[in-house]
Amino acid sequence: MRIPSGVSGFDELIQGGFLPRRLYVLSGPPGSGKTTFTAQFIAEGLRNGEQCMYITMHETEEELINDMSSFDFGFETLTNSDGFRYINLVSPKGKHLLNQFSQSGSTSSVQSLTDKIVAFVNSRQVDRLVIDSTMLLRLFFANGSEEMTRFLTALKQGDATTLLISEMTDPSSYSDEHFLAHGVVFFHNYLEATGMTRGIQVIKMRGTNIDCDIRSLSFTDNGLVVDPRSKVDL
Repeated sequence: MRIPSGVSGFDELIQGGFLPRRLYVLSGPPGSGKTTFTAQFIAEGLRNGEQCMYITMHETEEELINDMSSFDFGFETLTNSDGFRYINLVSPKGKHLLNQFSQSGSTSSVQSLTDKIVAFVNSRQVDRLVIDSTMLLRLFFANGSEEMTRFLTALKQGDATTLLISEMTDPSSYSDEHFLAHGVVFFHNYLEATGMTRGIQVIKMRGTNIDCDIRSLSFTDNGLVVDPRSKVDL
C-alpha cells in the first residue's frame, strides 16, 4: 500500500507514493516549496477522508490557509472538514490542548512535550501528520541532539505518515533527522540570469527503489508539479 503525496509527478519518483506510518523529512532553503508540498499532502488526505493534522510553531491557521488559497488544489475548502486539526504549539489554544495529555513521571519539560505531542496525535488516530519545523523544535530542546533523537524516535513509533520540514541551505550538511527518518527529500532552488531554477531530489527512501537525480519542480496554479522525466543540473 502506498500513500499518494498529492503532488503531481512526485509519486513516480517513489514507486507510487509514500509507505504508510513512516517518518519523512523535507529539507531545503527558504522558498523552495516545502510548505506548499506539505499543504498538498494534507489536502490529498482530506480529499480521501483521512484524519490530518498540521503542527507548527510560527504561523496561524489563517496565515497558512491564506497563503495556500492562491493555488487551486482546494486547501482552504478541504481544511474546513472535521478531519483537519491545526495546532500552534506556542499559542494558548495549542498549549491547552497538549496539557490535556500530560503524563505523570515525565522527567523533563522536553520529555513532557514529546509525550504530549505523541499522545495527542495518537488520540486523534491521525493518518497524515505535518510538523513545521525542526528549526523551531530545537528552540524547545536545550540538549539538542539527544532530545531531538528522542522526539523523532517517538514519531517513528506512531501510526501517522509524517512529513517533517527541515530548513537546510547546505545540501552536504546532514542533521539527526536525516539519519533517523525513513525517507529524505531535498528541495533545490538556484537563481540564474534567466530566473529561478527549481528541483526536487529523493535522497533516501527505505523500501523503495529510487534514483538520486534532481528532477524539475515548478510552481503552478495547481500547486507544485514535478516532471519526473526532466533532469536538472544545479
